[in-house]
Amino acid sequence: MSAKILIERRIKQGCLGSLLELSVQLRALAVKQPGYISGETLVSAEHDDVHLVISTWRNFNDWKAWENNPERAEIAEEIEKLLVEPPSVKAFIDLYGSGAG
Repeated sequence: MSAKILIERRIKQGCLGSLLELSVQLRALAVKQPGYISGETLVSAEHDDVHLVISTWRNFNDWKAWENNPERAEIAEEIEKLLVEPPSVKAFIDLYGSGAG
């Protein structure tokens, strides 16, 4: 069953450019990871300092492997320096296994 990972970040004022640069680096690494299917980055329609990253993985174990990847951890640590608070990370599993709800 596929997994969707939602990462919500609240960005410090003036840090958007740095965040976007690090996000591009992170996505470039993610697409090379076993089980990575897709990803998108959204900004809140009401609060432009709130960003949401949604990634889709073949299964939860593939996500956990990526979450524990040292290269990912290094970039994530740099991203966290740009945030108001630690990111919120939530994982969801596709119960139907097909991607169609």
